[in-house]
Amino acid sequence: MANLTAENSTRSWRESFDVFTDSRNITMLFLGFSAGLPILMIFSSLSIWLREAGIERSAVTFFSWAALGYSFKFIWAPLVDKLPLPILTNLLGRRRSWLIFSQVSVAIAIIWMAMIDPKSSENAVTYMALAAVMLGFSSATQDIVIDAYRIESAGSEMQAILSSTYIAGYRIAMLVSGAGALFLAQYFGSTKANYSYDAWKWTYLIMAALMVVGMITTLVRPEPKVTRARETSHSTTDYTFFFFLFLLIAGCFATVFFLSAELASDLTKSLSESVGNKALAGFIVGVFRFGAAIAIAAAFAIGLGKSGLVNTDMVKEGYLDPIQNFFDRYGKNLAILLLLLIGWYRVSDIVLGVISNVFYQDLGFTKIQIAAVVKTFGFVTALLGGFLGGLLTTRFGVIRLLWWGALLSSATNILFMILAKVGPSLPMLYLVISADNLAAGMASAAFVAFLSSLTDVSFTAVQYAIFTSLMTLFPKILGGYSGTFVDAIGYQGFFLFTTVIGIPVLWLVWLCGKKFKLREQ
Repeated sequence: MANLTAENSTRSWRESFDVFTDSRNITMLFLGFSAGLPILMIFSSLSIWLREAGIERSAVTFFSWAALGYSFKFIWAPLVDKLPLPILTNLLGRRRSWLIFSQVSVAIAIIWMAMIDPKSSENAVTYMALAAVMLGFSSATQDIVIDAYRIESAGSEMQAILSSTYIAGYRIAMLVSGAGALFLAQYFGSTKANYSYDAWKWTYLIMAALMVVGMITTLVRPEPKVTRARETSHSTTDYTFFFFLFLLIAGCFATVFFLSAELASDLTKSLSESVGNKALAGFIVGVFRFGAAIAIAAAFAIGLGKSGLVNTDMVKEGYLDPIQNFFDRYGKNLAILLLLLIGWYRVSDIVLGVISNVFYQDLGFTKIQIAAVVKTFGFVTALLGGFLGGLLTTRFGVIRLLWWGALLSSATNILFMILAKVGPSLPMLYLVISADNLAAGMASAAFVAFLSSLTDVSFTAVQYAIFTSLMTLFPKILGGYSGTFVDAIGYQGFFLFTTVIGIPVLWLVWLCGKKFKLREQ
């Protein structure tokens, strides 16, 4: 893998500036806003809403699993790529039809969440979880389509500019749905001491209304012109049937997981008496419960495959060939090492991030303080970290910045331990957010460059979807238990844990760099 270096440019300053004002670039700013808006409606903003409603901390962090749609989006990416939507595809085209469909689905999911008061009943929390799952899958689908739309809208010479503008729009939306949502909820009258469902309802309705930005952009911008004919080797019936089988497999997992709730509760009680720690017992039972649900769903999927109900050629071309290509290019040993690095690299910051807003609130910071420091100030430092990461990656190479990014991402978690001990100190919070976001921005810039360099141009869409799905899968699963960890070992112990689990990443980066040097020699 060669280091990514800046290409020589023959453009004048005026020509470079004109690229930023290109209509396709402005389009990506608004589509980035549409893509970034939903994510915090599942994570930080929702976690604070649920905590104010009196939902247990361990249950709050389980909601992070609703975003697992982002981790499995590679499964239905080929369907989104080839399956036409009735009526909409003829009216808008393949990309814009899926875009408007996913954007409307995102808005409906947010409205559904707004209509539920999690404090009203036990069933209300279940309905909220279902709405959050719908939001996660709809948002992940929108991401798939926007990636394809961006690639087909312009040539390779503009992709870097389009991507950077998309990320800027994404971060602006996260500021709106993070800090903006907290400001609105506080303004409408909801606090930790005085919970108000109406305040959160109107906050979420306003966020749903902001999805109009993406919808208008989709409707007014043209369908991208594909330079070569798009060949569909399988019928619409094949893809439609496979999609319904995917829903069956997902339903199998959900059924096993939820039907085992009572058994899990009984096992947790029995185990907690044996180990003398209810939180630890809940974590152990939860891991086995989740693993059993995956195993049964996998067995169900294998059975469907052997039954002949699925077009095996379609599965091979869409899923197996890109994976085989990756292993052929890097060899079995290095390929497995690379996949381990991809799946583990962001574990420290994602696991901590799931519970970070709950931590700030439990420590005694107000929503206004969280919005001002964590969201607004953090937004600026994250952009700065991304800029530094891109600059330093170009100067020193991907592997070196990948290693330093991993080290800083883990080391800055120690500052959270200090904050937990100091208490609600605003100067300390500013220091923690500055260091954490700068480190995360640098690590993310190096990691994106790393993933891009691993992708083969023949399988860009599916391979990159697999990489981005894998990089969040395990961290999000582990992050769902972050509340249970805190209940068992406290915040300081938890932050130490997130620091330690980042140490193997340093060894993986070093080993991958060594393997690449040997390959080059």
